[in-house]
Amino acid sequence: MRELMPGLAIAASAALVAWLAHLAMPAVPILTAAVALGILVGQVPALQPALAGRLAPGLQLAARRLLRLGIVLLGLKLSLVDIAGLGWITILTTIAVVVLTFAGTIGLGRALGLPGHQPVLVASGFAICGASAIGAMGATVRARDEEQAVPVALVTLCGTLAIAVLPALWHPLGLSATGFGHWVGAGVHDVGQVVATAQLAGPAALAVAVVVKLTRVLMLAPMVAITAAVERRRAIEPAGPHPPIVPLFIAGFLAAVLLNSFVPLPEWLLTGADVVQTAFLATALFALGASIRVVELVHTGWRALVVGLTSWVLVAALAYGAVLLG
Repeated sequence: MRELMPGLAIAASAALVAWLAHLAMPAVPILTAAVALGILVGQVPALQPALAGRLAPGLQLAARRLLRLGIVLLGLKLSLVDIAGLGWITILTTIAVVVLTFAGTIGLGRALGLPGHQPVLVASGFAICGASAIGAMGATVRARDEEQAVPVALVTLCGTLAIAVLPALWHPLGLSATGFGHWVGAGVHDVGQVVATAQLAGPAALAVAVVVKLTRVLMLAPMVAITAAVERRRAIEPAGPHPPIVPLFIAGFLAAVLLNSFVPLPEWLLTGADVVQTAFLATALFALGASIRVVELVHTGWRALVVGLTSWVLVAALAYGAVLLG
């Protein structure tokens, strides 16, 4: 605990700062603020030795364990009843957006020669649910924190851009308020970014956006399971044991979804779980952000930037098509 506490304390304090920033500027999602703060801290030369030294054990614990716990609690936000209320056309088109964006991004990432697990991590972030999905997929494929850093930076950048860009396109594209909410839910990455963007069109648009977005979040479980199965087939025995087909935290996520869908949980429990989930994810995403080195990203990450921006355009275009079909 002596080794873990300094890093955990710093990450938790940063999560609190991100929450205060959100209170001061509600348009800035807490998780986006946490990642951005981590990235800023990671660029300070005087702090880098501590981040890589005595703070590293606690930051690594936050980036892995707390992130997984946050994803489990994220399941309590989902209700299969609410998702079913969207109708089959909306559900199927939302699934299609996720699958096509995921496959297209992986293909582009491999074509441009992104190293290691970066193609699947970038695809997870843009297709499913932002930095949370990157952390979940990274845990499944056993990606290093350094591999996750670039995808987290990209999804944070593009998700923040979406908060400004999508509302500007709302009326030119001829979308109704609920159509705009559908587009935002299907095309923006992080749940907080979805809320920040869709709320501009009113409560009806926000309600549609959140349910569509949570439908995408539900796709985290099958996409992780499929990826884990592929990794098992590729794994070589001397390199270590096979990754589980369904990681334990993904099973916990599914259990939380089923619990919230079929058991009448008290509002105070759901509210408390939401606060804890946000705290865990903000702490974890600060830790991931602190591992990013922008100088290295500028010199070596142009291919990842091309993939990220292309994936952002792809998911927005597919989401717009889904709105038209719906």
